[in-house]
Amino acid sequence: MVIKPKVRGFICTNAHPSGCAASVEEQIKYVKNQGPIENGPKNVLVIGCSTGYGLASRIVSAFGAGSKTLGVCFEKEPSERKTGTAGWYNTAAFHKEAEKAGLYYNTINGDAFSHQIKADVIDLIKKDLGQVDLVIYSLASPRRTDPDTGETYISSLKPVGDTYTTKTFDTSKQIVHEITLEPATEDEINNTVKVMGGEDWELWMKALNEAGVLAENAKTTAYTYIGKELTWPIYGHATIGKAKEDLDRASAAINENYKNINLKAYVTSLKAVVTQASSAIPVMPLYISLMYQVMKDEGCHEGVIEQIDGLFRKLLLTENPVTDEVNRLRMDTVETRDEIQDKIKAIWPKVTTENFPELGDYAGYHEDFLKLFGFAFDSVDYDQDVSPLADW
Repeated sequence: MVIKPKVRGFICTNAHPSGCAASVEEQIKYVKNQGPIENGPKNVLVIGCSTGYGLASRIVSAFGAGSKTLGVCFEKEPSERKTGTAGWYNTAAFHKEAEKAGLYYNTINGDAFSHQIKADVIDLIKKDLGQVDLVIYSLASPRRTDPDTGETYISSLKPVGDTYTTKTFDTSKQIVHEITLEPATEDEINNTVKVMGGEDWELWMKALNEAGVLAENAKTTAYTYIGKELTWPIYGHATIGKAKEDLDRASAAINENYKNINLKAYVTSLKAVVTQASSAIPVMPLYISLMYQVMKDEGCHEGVIEQIDGLFRKLLLTENPVTDEVNRLRMDTVETRDEIQDKIKAIWPKVTTENFPELGDYAGYHEDFLKLFGFAFDSVDYDQDVSPLADW
């Protein structure tokens, strides 16, 4: 079939297998061009391995450090008449490239929040790897079912305390307009913490440790975004922010609980980029478009693979990485610099629907959005007939 993007609002309902393969190949090429990572991890578990920062982490581990990688994701396979998810095709492409490079790989597809998937991962580690020395936690989900109670929690994207009015860009109507968000209830805050906080990360580390598959001196990190004043009302001072605070709590608890094996846990704050998650968050399409423009003008823009490659080489895999006041690794320090933020803040009040294409880089934002699903790659002929089927 000929596969063209089907965009509805802030999501794309299909994906292109050849485009997803092109994306994976581009990221692998970038990592290889940076040279090998010395003394990298031997066996890496990536929880949330199929898109965005999780996929990049798997690529850097495998093609930078030569690591054996085990991934966990929750993706939909294709049929003869319908495409699979982008994460399915990304994983298929990663498997193919790892096979060609002679690297160990395996992926478990299912609900990472469940006890069963944790048990399946542990069995596979015991069978194939023995132990893991790096665990990346990169899950992004709007809901989570508690594996003990069976209760399903749904996250909310709302401010805490006060009603919040700001500008946003409606990606479906293509207009800049004001949006008012009502404050979250206590239940909505608690539910968001249950979905996006550190509880499941802790459960993963507990299960791995009790099974004896965490190596001594292993490291683990969970990814987050903190932002600055323009995004704080929907991130830092919002339901998501409360969940992020819980990640910091979990990081400290993990470090305390596994001192006996010298496990090091960090929350890593990464730069804002276009992801399937960020495109759904009010304010972010506008903020990211302006931020992209400013950082590209300043020559300091980085995408997903550049961020993760830098994280591994400069911070995560070093002996005593530099951390902030709450022990976070910070890869967002260029974006959050006062000079960058001041330029974005100066543009913010001037933006209208009419001048947005000149003041912001929505073209770059939209291209990155399409690339998430395997579209907008120059190397791919999107008029060509292609099979939607792809095996792992």
